[in-house]
Amino acid sequence: MTPMTSRRNFLVTGSSAAVAGGLLAEDARAEAKMKLEKGDVILFQGDSITDAGRDKKRQLPNDGGSLGRGYPHHIAGGLLRDYASLRLLIHNRGISGNKVPDLDSRWDVDALELKPDILSILIGVNDIWHKLNGRYDGTPEVYKEGFTALLERTRTALPDTKLVICEPFALKCGAVDDTWFPEFEVRRKYAKEVADAAGAIWVPFQEMFDEAVAAGTKPEYWAHDGVHPSVAGHALMAKTWRDVVGV
Repeated sequence: MTPMTSRRNFLVTGSSAAVAGGLLAEDARAEAKMKLEKGDVILFQGDSITDAGRDKKRQLPNDGGSLGRGYPHHIAGGLLRDYASLRLLIHNRGISGNKVPDLDSRWDVDALELKPDILSILIGVNDIWHKLNGRYDGTPEVYKEGFTALLERTRTALPDTKLVICEPFALKCGAVDDTWFPEFEVRRKYAKEVADAAGAIWVPFQEMFDEAVAAGTKPEYWAHDGVHPSVAGHALMAKTWRDVVGV
């Protein structure tokens, strides 16, 4: 690769990150901003995208191994740097392979008992992926009903917790092909409806990645198999999450 080619690729990548993490998030920031308080507990929940290889034997707040190597780690590092005086406690309890019913089955221990002040959830890709693989039969309506019930349960137990719902996403490459659509789009629509009904902040990850690809990078750059983000993909997710949430 020539120096000119490297520079060109860098510029394309930089511009796509700016589009996805800047303009998109600027609109969302107007909707709601959070103010962090001393001792706030922040919890990330979801599947393998959130899990990102975390050490499940430790499960300690603010711990590198416990946070995994994905977007929760990126977010935690920035927050702990920028708000050192607040002594935040940041947890990751994502588990690879999880679907909405799996979250429901472990919600008391892995969410409600932690009493998070901010609860961020990214769930939905396995609900369709496992269905396509023949390992699950949940419909989009089952996803919506289960997700709605989970958030209602959370609101009842933790009425003051601020909810952040992240948009499930899939990039057309790797494992993601035409068989995912249009059902996956229906599931994303339902996730937004569930988030709106719960009064949650919505982080538009699919829109973010779509804009990044449209700006000149290939889908594989952000997620090699169409689902699991690369280092760049996780970093872009973290930037967008912070921009949208406003912290």
